[in-house]
Amino acid sequence: MSAVTLNPPATAPERKDRKPKLSGKHLTIRVLQYLALALYLIFLGFPLLWLISASMKSSGELNSLTANLIPQDFHFSNFSEALQKQGLVRSAGNSIFVAIATTILVIVVSLPGAYALARFKGKIRAAGTGWILVSQVFPVILIIIPLFLILKQVGLVDNLWGLILVYTTYTMPFALWMLQGYVQSIPVDLEEAGAMDGASRLKVLMGIVFPLLKPGIIATAMFSFVSAWNEFFFALVLIQSPENYTLPITLKMFVGGEGKVALGPLAAGAVLATIPSIIFFALLQRKLASGLMAGAVKG
Repeated sequence: MSAVTLNPPATAPERKDRKPKLSGKHLTIRVLQYLALALYLIFLGFPLLWLISASMKSSGELNSLTANLIPQDFHFSNFSEALQKQGLVRSAGNSIFVAIATTILVIVVSLPGAYALARFKGKIRAAGTGWILVSQVFPVILIIIPLFLILKQVGLVDNLWGLILVYTTYTMPFALWMLQGYVQSIPVDLEEAGAMDGASRLKVLMGIVFPLLKPGIIATAMFSFVSAWNEFFFALVLIQSPENYTLPITLKMFVGGEGKVALGPLAAGAVLATIPSIIFFALLQRKLASGLMAGAVKG
């Protein structure tokens, strides 16, 4: 018998991970996309850069006709003046307390309400949806006097808790509308599967629905915090004592009685007032991204 030689199987050529080359058309589109993104970032960030620049300029340079982004002389004394004269630190503490308390109350109250509006059908849902829509129609100026009289009768005028209740009520409709959309995006089949496994409704909500609602809760918390942090009109009417002033009211005090504005300290105070909200947004932004990924996996 003749020996049979077995040839080794031909090895497949090694594949090298190579990035696909972009054609001229696709490369142009990609460059235009990045250019548009850069212009958009400049558009968003330029007011903040100008505010920071104004906070380090002298009063003479601010009142001059020339407008330069880079100050001629850096005056950091505007920050110390803003912190010392108007009680900015105390007002920042009040604003942080009011904004955090408002955010917690809005989330705690609107979360079950949004679930009920999204899942239950009937007259209650129709009435709730109608209330959400109607509450966004009337301007604030129409309700401020009745609101002031009601809060005065219960002793909540010039009280931070009264301001928190007002902010919670004012923010609640939009928060309900936001969370309702997130609840509707969760398939009902997941809840039914949990119920078939013997889980109670509360366990289904805590173990299935609420974890998937994490991105919506964080987005609603961001909106509630920023709304309470920046609100001016309610605080102007309802808060009277300087020790209860929030940041927007304190920043108003940089405008003198004759209309003379301390532009440098006002800009410095505005820069300091933006720091807590930026930190809050930066902290929640990571949780928002992780919540979106977790929701995609669980869904």
